Amino acid sequence: MSQQWMKFLILMGVLMKTEGLYVGITKLRSAVARGAVCLDGSPPAYHLHRGHGTGINNWLVHIEGGGWCNNVTTCLERKYTHLGSSWKMDKQLAFSGILGNNPMFNPDFYNWNRVKIRYCDGASFTGNMEAVDTITKLHFRGARIWHAVIEDLLLKGMRKAKNAILSGCSAGGLTSILHCDSFRALLPIGTKVKCLSDAGYFINVKDVSGASHVASYFNQIVKLHGSARSLPASCTRNLRPDLCFFPQYMAKKIRTPLFILNAAYDSWQMKNILAPAAADPRGVWSDCKIDIKNCSTNQLTVMQDFRSEFLTALSKLGKSPSRGLFINSCYAHCQTETQETWFSHDSPSLHKTRIAKAVGDWFYDRRRLQMIDCAYPCDTSCHNRIFEPQEPHHHHHHHKGGGGRRWGNMLLQKLLIVLCLFGYVTTCY
Repeated sequence: MSQQWMKFLILMGVLMKTEGLYVGITKLRSAVARGAVCLDGSPPAYHLHRGHGTGINNWLVHIEGGGWCNNVTTCLERKYTHLGSSWKMDKQLAFSGILGNNPMFNPDFYNWNRVKIRYCDGASFTGNMEAVDTITKLHFRGARIWHAVIEDLLLKGMRKAKNAILSGCSAGGLTSILHCDSFRALLPIGTKVKCLSDAGYFINVKDVSGASHVASYFNQIVKLHGSARSLPASCTRNLRPDLCFFPQYMAKKIRTPLFILNAAYDSWQMKNILAPAAADPRGVWSDCKIDIKNCSTNQLTVMQDFRSEFLTALSKLGKSPSRGLFINSCYAHCQTETQETWFSHDSPSLHKTRIAKAVGDWFYDRRRLQMIDCAYPCDTSCHNRIFEPQEPHHHHHHHKGGGGRRWGNMLLQKLLIVLCLFGYVTTCY
């Protein structure tokens, strides 16, 4: 028995140690000379954790999210943060969820080369303005950053990739759709390439006041950053460039297999597209946006209408057997980056399938995966977001609160895994 205990304690020690994987930053100083720079002119950056074993020639390239800037004022605000300058970025970044290196928590991608590209251009890696304003010193060069970073990764071994995924969350999830075919084209012909958009399917819908708020917002981004030339030509040939920033118009022409993971009541879209502060000057929606449980019957009706519009915008892409869909009825935003939503004992699931399993099955063609949830409040597996009342509404998104719960969840998970390994629990994944 004491031997069992020793094993148990050693295993617990190993599990506790894998709690945090921190990955150092790589700044691409060579890119500065070719003008591939953040808003403030600093070099672009990424974090790379090398793969091993069977994953040594597999690459997961994940794009950071963080909203956009649509005018000089908002871009100047960003210029002094990690979303506009690599000098303001943390030297170490925690990798978890889809970026994690523990097979128990990231079964399909734990031993891949995993990269997180930092987001510092403010336009989902599409900006391409040669001119730099002499007063603001703002650089709009997202498209150049994209090419410079991918070329550097190719030199670091990605040119030998057998399998590759371009993924991202929020504004990064939009990037993974916008640059999906470009990513495919930059990789060897024999590589199996797919793209995953997490919370990046922003839809063109009127706000609660009846105004086309998001359409004009996206139009301002595209104009300011000179994005037209960097958007997929398959879209801009037929449509205005600003419309090609919306996946519902642009993604149907994408030839590379795409997985769309999104909450049908995406909390960022609810707060910034459906009921932005400008459309709700009296703050009628404030409590509802903080916590979906606070929403009135009328507000829930409006949100159900939003879900219908979301599903319509999704159906505009047409049917494709290679597409993956995981549309759950949660009040959430970004579900691949945190362990609790990606893969844990109680993470969100559809038809008993958790997100990590769904993405893995789709990538490896183990089965077709197109799942759309029933309407709110039917899904009990959701991790619905609850926001702090004073939290600003225009920026993404880092989880505030929930830390204690998450830590508790991780411990419980680990305990379950240990009990599984010792045969004390029989129903183990």
